Amino acid sequence: MSQYSTMLPLVMYDIVSNLPGNHFSPNPAKTRFVLNYKGLPFVTLWVEYSDIPIAMKAIGAKPNKRRDGSEVYTVPVLSDPNTGALITDSLEIASYLDKTYPEKPIFPNSSEPLICAFEPAYLSLLQHAIKFIFVRATEILSPASVKFFNKARTVDVPLPWDVNPDADWELLEKGHNTVYEWYQKTDGKWIMGDTFSYADIIVASWLLSYKRVLKADEWVRVSSWNGGKWTQVLADVEKECTLS
Repeated sequence: MSQYSTMLPLVMYDIVSNLPGNHFSPNPAKTRFVLNYKGLPFVTLWVEYSDIPIAMKAIGAKPNKRRDGSEVYTVPVLSDPNTGALITDSLEIASYLDKTYPEKPIFPNSSEPLICAFEPAYLSLLQHAIKFIFVRATEILSPASVKFFNKARTVDVPLPWDVNPDADWELLEKGHNTVYEWYQKTDGKWIMGDTFSYADIIVASWLLSYKRVLKADEWVRVSSWNGGKWTQVLADVEKECTLS
């Protein structure tokens, strides 16, 4: 019997889409990976992108701060009925889960500060191609959510999202070449060598998002980079965590 068999299931809020199984967004994927890795019971409540502010205000979730200081409601949000906690932001959720349910740590060997620094460094390598991903995301949302998505995202990435396929692909591949070098330096399966951590979940969550939103031939292209490294990383993390 699982040590968590008597727990009330945690409640995770994620974005609904037109895809089978709904999930596509990298940040909620991080939370889902962590919950599965730790073997914690949970249920997912699906929210239309356009309804995120209303739904999150209704449950009392706090907004996040944008770079310009304005507030924005986001998912994932995690509600833990066992403790009464309500946590916003994927990194805050990961930290909460590791402290509250320390079995199978995702920040092993006091690595949380290092991994907190890793995430923005990793994302900085992808940001130049983000318009390309935004365009694909609008193709799997409802019309109402597309309008809201465009309005929300243009605060940080102004329209028009003119996509230069060759340049965007070159930048995306270049970013992954750098991450590949990081993996090579550890001489192991994971970012921390032989030790699985939240850093690998971060990478896998973005790879999963690519796999979900990109067209089939585009995902094949990503899969071909660095000797198939990225399909392997995603498969390895899914095996560790069993995404559901």
